[in-house]
Amino acid sequence: MARLRAATATSAGGVVVRFEGGRPALVVGLRRRDGDRHGGTWTLPKGTPNPGETIEETAIREVEEETGLRVRITAPLTSIEYSFVQGGTRIQKTVHYFLMEATGGDLRRHDREFERVRWVRFEDARSLLTFDTERSLVETAGAELRRREGAVADVAASAAPAAAGGLTPEVSAG
Repeated sequence: MARLRAATATSAGGVVVRFEGGRPALVVGLRRRDGDRHGGTWTLPKGTPNPGETIEETAIREVEEETGLRVRITAPLTSIEYSFVQGGTRIQKTVHYFLMEATGGDLRRHDREFERVRWVRFEDARSLLTFDTERSLVETAGAELRRREGAVADVAASAAPAAAGGLTPEVSAG
């Protein structure tokens, strides 16, 4: 049996979030490849860096191309690592992900890498996404959103007494 060559690859992408009725939703895409026996894979947008691009620049460009949305990064997420065989080479791939929000654009303007792009509620992503690593990443993104929501609630609660004419913080002139 012939021994496989080894190579590494890097990509970057994002979990793009919006809120629908107070509940978070994210963008996923259906990717079909030649010889795909399973009708395609539902996955998060990601892609390969162009020469000279930072990982963040790659993530923004790839997400915008693949989804048709304009996005901005709101926080880094964990990276995913996996390997696959292609053309007699075992490729060890690292994908760097970021939490993102849409600032404009239109899903109908996505490129041809995805056959279909759609918003899906976080609670439905687990049953739709094809890969365990991406399902786990979406759980991490959801935890980050809940953490942020809790921090905002804490700030609002601590500001409420002052806004209601109650306690006011002391200011000392140094």
